[in-house]
Amino acid sequence: MSRNVLCLLSTVISAALLGGCATTTPVSGRFPDITPRAAQSGTSQGKQVRWGGKLIENHPEAHETCFTVLGEPLRRDGRPEPERGEAHIGRFLACAPGFYDPMLYRSGREITFIGRVEGIAHRKIGQFNYTYPTLAASTVYLWPVRPSRPQVQEQVYMGAGWGWGPSWWGYYPGWWWY
Repeated sequence: MSRNVLCLLSTVISAALLGGCATTTPVSGRFPDITPRAAQSGTSQGKQVRWGGKLIENHPEAHETCFTVLGEPLRRDGRPEPERGEAHIGRFLACAPGFYDPMLYRSGREITFIGRVEGIAHRKIGQFNYTYPTLAASTVYLWPVRPSRPQVQEQVYMGAGWGWGPSWWGYYPGWWWY
């Protein structure tokens, strides 16, 4: 084989191997940049969106389950990204056909939906009236729990000894602290 054929073959194999490393989820893809806060005006009705965030409540009903979610910015794969440090992007209601167990879909879990904006609903948060955009969800994806990071303890070492060590004036023998 010629050198050009080997080079082309190695490039094709490398591209295939790297492409296999890309992660896709049921909520991957490109969607319009419409946030729940922007949809509160009611102008986004009928549009297909991908929204996600932290689950607040889960209400199973006779033929569907409705979720109340605190929206967060999403990564490219659709996972909510709370560590961005940005404020939430608005609350929303998402309803999906079927039963979703409140023990699995519990408060605090990360969740992502794909669906069509249906309109708005008015509900109270405490004494405050809030306008929720509503989503007819066709895809519901509950993210695995993120592993908790171990607590890092800072360790401080202190002591004294006799030896040869640096000082502002050069090296000298004597007591030193560390």
